[in-house]
Amino acid sequence: MRRTAIVTGGTRGLGKAISIALQSQGVEVAAIYCSNVGAAQAFSTATGMRSYKWDVSDFDACREGVSAVEKDLGPVDILVNNAGVTGDAMLHRMSAEQWARVIDNDLGSVFNMCRNVIEGMRERSFGRIINISSVNGQRGQAGQTNYASAKAGILGFTRALALEGARKNITVNAVAPGYCDTEMVAAVPQDILKTIIAGIPVGRLGAPDDVARMVAFLASEQAGFINGATFSVNGGQYMS
Repeated sequence: MRRTAIVTGGTRGLGKAISIALQSQGVEVAAIYCSNVGAAQAFSTATGMRSYKWDVSDFDACREGVSAVEKDLGPVDILVNNAGVTGDAMLHRMSAEQWARVIDNDLGSVFNMCRNVIEGMRERSFGRIINISSVNGQRGQAGQTNYASAKAGILGFTRALALEGARKNITVNAVAPGYCDTEMVAAVPQDILKTIIAGIPVGRLGAPDDVARMVAFLASEQAGFINGATFSVNGGQYMS
């Protein structure tokens, strides 16, 4: 049976690698993006996957978007909540807008997307939800009280929804990547980046494929007995 997946933030960075990994398993993927039209068009041309544009921090946009995907591709069996933003500042300098933007995009979007697929998954007695957290949601990070709060909140959300969906054959798990070789990390000043890499026991940044392989496994039929878990993919930078 061919499954259908939605990957938010699915046309660039980690999301792009996740979309490609799921496609390689025979999954029909809808990759969601918000702003970079050129990157989304290039992604769809290169992969043959459909890309859809909506703001995952907007509940109604998520409802309409999920409806469009299901009309085009069929019921959503797999959801990967990968979309996220940063808005770094020390708390004593952080604005309310910086706080709200990160919380709404990184945590609020997880509710928005899950709420709009969960009823269908329950009706069909099947679902795979994978939420992308972060090493900084596990350990904290100065200058990221908003981001760390959102990513830590994802872990609690994951465990609670895992309990709700288990009897309906819906598994909900989280993946917490460390620092990976993406556009977001490339923007970090080189001196800081060198310090970060020095603190990673394997001695390198993660590759997007390192994360994508874990997500693809959790989305598979073989992962049906894994539920409510958090998988750290961080090269040993943080162990819990």
